[in-house]
Amino acid sequence: MEQFRFIWKYIMRHKWQYIGGIITLFILDFANLYIPKTTGVITDGLAAHTMDMQGVLKNVGIILAIGFMLAVGRFLWRYFIFGASRGIEHEIRDGMFAHLETLDVEYYNEHKTGDLMTRFTSDLNAVRMAIGPAVIAAFDAIVMTVMVIGQMMVYVNIKLTLVAVIPMIFIAAGELYYGKIMQKRYLERQEAVSELTDYVQESFSGVRVVKAFVRERAQMKEFAKANAKAKRKNLNIVKMEAVVMPLLDVVIGISSLLTLIYGGYLALSGEITVGRFVAFNQYITMLVWPMIACGEAINMFSQGGASIKRIKEVFEEEPEIADSEEVKEVDGLKGEICLNHLTFIHRGHSEPTLKDISLQIEAGTTLAVIGRTGNGKSTLVNLILHLYNTKPGMILLDGRDINTIPLKTLRENIAYVPQDNFLFSDTLKSNIAFGTDNAEMEEIIKATKTACIHDNIIAFPDGYETIVGERGVTLSGGQKQRSSIARALKKDAPILILDDALSAVDTDTEEKILQNLKENRKGKTTILIAHRISTIQNADVILVLEDGEAKECGNHKELMELGGIYKEMFEKQQLEAQIGEKRAAFQAEDFGGERKEDMQ
Repeated sequence: MEQFRFIWKYIMRHKWQYIGGIITLFILDFANLYIPKTTGVITDGLAAHTMDMQGVLKNVGIILAIGFMLAVGRFLWRYFIFGASRGIEHEIRDGMFAHLETLDVEYYNEHKTGDLMTRFTSDLNAVRMAIGPAVIAAFDAIVMTVMVIGQMMVYVNIKLTLVAVIPMIFIAAGELYYGKIMQKRYLERQEAVSELTDYVQESFSGVRVVKAFVRERAQMKEFAKANAKAKRKNLNIVKMEAVVMPLLDVVIGISSLLTLIYGGYLALSGEITVGRFVAFNQYITMLVWPMIACGEAINMFSQGGASIKRIKEVFEEEPEIADSEEVKEVDGLKGEICLNHLTFIHRGHSEPTLKDISLQIEAGTTLAVIGRTGNGKSTLVNLILHLYNTKPGMILLDGRDINTIPLKTLRENIAYVPQDNFLFSDTLKSNIAFGTDNAEMEEIIKATKTACIHDNIIAFPDGYETIVGERGVTLSGGQKQRSSIARALKKDAPILILDDALSAVDTDTEEKILQNLKENRKGKTTILIAHRISTIQNADVILVLEDGEAKECGNHKELMELGGIYKEMFEKQQLEAQIGEKRAAFQAEDFGGERKEDMQ
């Protein structure tokens, strides 16, 4: 019932199409009744020698006219009902995509891409079949059956009609039971297909890792298991259909045999004419389709009901991150950030990721956040982006609680470069202009020059029109990072967040990018997250996170004088750099000696 209520609101938006289709179907079913009756009239007329050739041609003309009407009508009901079902499929797909975009990042942490893709494709197709072909099959199964049986009783014989109807009662009862079992089996099939789709998607996305670790055979074995499970679930449906459909044919055959025997007896005894007996057999033939249609309709309704349930689950998910009633419009942000005893616990964790962090960041400040892996650096910037909820008053932007700022306004005023540097399968130009509606080349080139990627791009054969692969896989790590930085700079937002965005860039290029940022972002707030102190040592404020706590805070000079965690990290990185330089020098010296010996 809940599934019906969910889909009913979509059906009502296309009610006139459905009404037009159903009226057309009714007219066609009614017209169909006259073909056997006209055939019977011709047979009786010829048998009794009461009909001449003109009469035969007249009745044949009636049959041809009905045939033409059926051809036009079949086009019309397809246009109306199939058009409506396609329209509803389109609306649900649009609505589901729009709704998924509103859901929090936590939802995508818990739901796999393959499962969502199956709901967008296979499940929606099943819903379309349930509100399109299944409606036609159900209407025909009910209306055609009632009309044909009524005509059989009125025009032919009541007793003969009752004999033909008895098997249909068993068919109807069996198909209702069949529908309940099919819905359960179809739901299991869809879940298995979702798992298979997700496994394939992950395997293709991680194909480089698979090849690097020579795990092709292992992946094939795991795929075979998922594929076998999907096959088993599909066969459960096929087996059921393999039993029910032939059984349906048997019952239909028995019904036809009984009516043939009893009808023949009535014709021989003179209770009905030969023409009416011929017409009755045609009516029986016409009843075969409604009985088959009834089974198909129940099958499609069962599959559609299971799929509607899965789609409805997506729509029922409510975003935790949404504009509250306290939200007030704001023209823009200047970039002042205040952290007021910020504490945050991730869902499913018992210990807080961030603990009692307080910090005032004036607009135009460059803040650097450093700390060991897993100490909450990325969580901090995700909270500033309002990707997770915080308690009121813990984060203030320009003196306003972040919870009272509209999400659209907040994120429009923040440019963000994430750790994974995601690029879309599109041109470099489109990727860099992604964050804005303006795609003017002058501004794009300005952003790429600041990010030190312009020279690389123009060296490509297609330049800015170069298509990058899925997730930007055709670019090197450094090129992806710099393209992501250019995309953020193109936005020219009051707040820029770089989450470990220079890790794949060499030190010389890193220095140039940082110098460009210093010149181009005067008066704007920049937040740098890094592991290398060389990246952040010139920042105005450096925040050192340890176990989720703000252990140290100050500029490079102040933290070095403090002699704590920061100084220890700095000296360790300096020592590692010196060791690396010496190792490189030794290798170069050994290589030079070998070349000298070879020359001698």
